[in-house]
Amino acid sequence: MCGIVGYIGSKQATPVILEGLKNLEYRGYDSSGLALLSNGGVELRRSVGKLSNLDDLLRQKPAQGTSALGHNRWATHGAPSEENAHPHTDCTQRLVVVHNGIIENYLPLKEKLMAQGHVFKSQTDTEVVPHLIEEKIKTMKAARGSVAKDLLEPLLFDAVRQALGELRGAFALGILWADCPKVLLGARSQSPLVIGLGQSEAFLASDVPAFLSYTRKAVFMDDGEIAVLSPEGCRLFKLSGQKVEKNSVQIQWDRTMAEKSGFKHFMLKEIYEQPRAVEDTLRGRLFPLKDGVLSRECGFSPDTLGRIQRIHLVACGTAYHAGLVGKYLLEHFAKIPCEVDIASEYRYRDAAVDPETLVVAISQSGETADTLAAVRGVRARKAKTLAICNSMGSSLTRESDFTLYTHCGPEIGVASTKAFVGQLSALYLLTLHASLARGCFSDAEGRQFAEELMRIPGIIRNVLKLDPQIQELAKIFFRKEHFLYLGRHINTPIALEGALKLKEISYIHAEGYAAGEMKHGPIALIDKEMPVVAIATESSVFEKVISNLEEAKARGATLITLVTEGEQRIKGKADILLSMPHVSEYFAPLVNVVPLQLLAYHIAHLRGCDVDQPRNLAKSVTVE
Repeated sequence: MCGIVGYIGSKQATPVILEGLKNLEYRGYDSSGLALLSNGGVELRRSVGKLSNLDDLLRQKPAQGTSALGHNRWATHGAPSEENAHPHTDCTQRLVVVHNGIIENYLPLKEKLMAQGHVFKSQTDTEVVPHLIEEKIKTMKAARGSVAKDLLEPLLFDAVRQALGELRGAFALGILWADCPKVLLGARSQSPLVIGLGQSEAFLASDVPAFLSYTRKAVFMDDGEIAVLSPEGCRLFKLSGQKVEKNSVQIQWDRTMAEKSGFKHFMLKEIYEQPRAVEDTLRGRLFPLKDGVLSRECGFSPDTLGRIQRIHLVACGTAYHAGLVGKYLLEHFAKIPCEVDIASEYRYRDAAVDPETLVVAISQSGETADTLAAVRGVRARKAKTLAICNSMGSSLTRESDFTLYTHCGPEIGVASTKAFVGQLSALYLLTLHASLARGCFSDAEGRQFAEELMRIPGIIRNVLKLDPQIQELAKIFFRKEHFLYLGRHINTPIALEGALKLKEISYIHAEGYAAGEMKHGPIALIDKEMPVVAIATESSVFEKVISNLEEAKARGATLITLVTEGEQRIKGKADILLSMPHVSEYFAPLVNVVPLQLLAYHIAHLRGCDVDQPRNLAKSVTVE
């Protein structure tokens, strides 16, 4: 959600902050702002809408300084406006704060501060933070009398620490004070915050792309930590004031991996990167079969896996659809009972878990608030937790017992594509090793499963050759306002995902359904204006799918159908056929999702939508 960028060093900070905010646009935002320490005070620039508006404002009213905070805001409290945009200041206009998250108790804090004489200028929850810190500084100054310059940094640190003790909710904070210009403070509780360490400079950000142009040396903050950044580096403390020792990590990908490489949009580039995403997630993790990735990479031994009696797959959005595919795989091959839950619901139900339960939490960012809360809840009840995640060092990976990383590289488009196939690939790996650990696969069957997986990247490359045909298809249907997506069995989640992609980026109303459920309600919506996108590739339920499609066709639907190349039984029953390469039924989701992604992309592009940054959406949903 909101994006934070902070800088302290010797460079002029404005271009550093703007570049960082640009690299965090994928998180979603509706306004942006920047604050610099300049000439002994604070220079503040804020604007509504795209980051280009802030850039224009800074051209008209330049600001100079080497310490700064920037922010892209995704509104939670108060409409998008200049006064609600971050950064926010205290009454003195000398202390400035940026924030990602939600301060749950901001109203009583605000009322108390107003009673003490503080004047608020916005409708945000964030503004209580600078005023609260200001009040703590004022109280300590009154108690101590005059404060020497060399004691201002400890004063600020204590004021921030005391203020944090009164906040409830999720927050990542960046804090600057004109009276103490040599330090930049960061604080984290249930919202992501990472530090970048360069040569005589330091960075604070919501995600590593913000500073990858300058350094790949990163320190990931944990909940309840305060960071004190200076050009010399960073010091970390717990809320109690106790110092924390923590090693930095080297980020393995650089900014060039996040550039468009000639594609019109990041989303299209990322669709085309999916063969490599599957290859990179599988690489080195299939053989030898008896010494799989879970044992070598995260200590999840075959013996431990073999003792698991049930699996709960927990996720949100696209990752939830990956979990639905995982249920089919794990129950069919590994014979493990599985449940799949939306994390925002799972965290509030009393799920029956115990030490023989494995909770698999799936998240691209590793910072999804509801998924994190679900993991914390089940760990308290001794269930084992496995994170499937694309972000090294994220909260989810640090708080889970085991981690299975997808190796997809940065995904910039808000609507997930390659991260989804990476998650699917990880679930196929989990299925393979679980089936072997439980004795459900012989060595020969395990090898056959692995070899089938190894074929998938090449098959996806062939499917991408359908792009020109899908572009022409989009020209026919891009003005439609309703779509229905149908699938059965393991392709039902892919129908759901196809509908989600279309509604996310084109703003067309689309519903995904199990085809057998169509006549229990959705069939009432079907008429000649309703395109129906159906997945009818080779499967054990092919004839059932055809019967469902005939029901839709009888009501006037225009049928766009994915079929296995050479299939004759559907001729005359569908209006438009997309011929797919042959792939075994249980591996079809990795392949069938690709044309649905392309269809959504081209329709959205023809409608003039902002494909990479659709309205109201955020890449990393860090609030409930």
